[in-house]
Amino acid sequence: VQFAESGGGLVEPGGSLKLSCEASGFPFSDYGVSWYRQGPGKEREQVAEISSDGRYRKYSDSVKGRFTITRDNDFNTAYLRMNSLKPEDTAVYFCYVRYQVSDWWGSGTQVTVSS
Repeated sequence: VQFAESGGGLVEPGGSLKLSCEASGFPFSDYGVSWYRQGPGKEREQVAEISSDGRYRKYSDSVKGRFTITRDNDFNTAYLRMNSLKPEDTAVYFCYVRYQVSDWWGSGTQVTVSS
């Protein structure tokens, strides 16, 4: 299983970014996937998850109404659209899937929100 995350960067407060996570090595369209993040000095936390068919989505309270998770099963890719970014959103963002009783993580993409 491999994930290739991209789209991170430096953005000012109130700005937007869209993260991408291209997956390989497992039947992507059969599995729900999640985005997690880990900020400096903080524990890793789940921010959003999406079901295999994209119908079910769940968000943490800290990002609800600002972030949107989507997926395109034709391209084995999940996305995280982040609007109204805040300095506390600064973190490394990771893709995650539980596949064949194992946890699989991407290497992450850095998001920094600062003026």
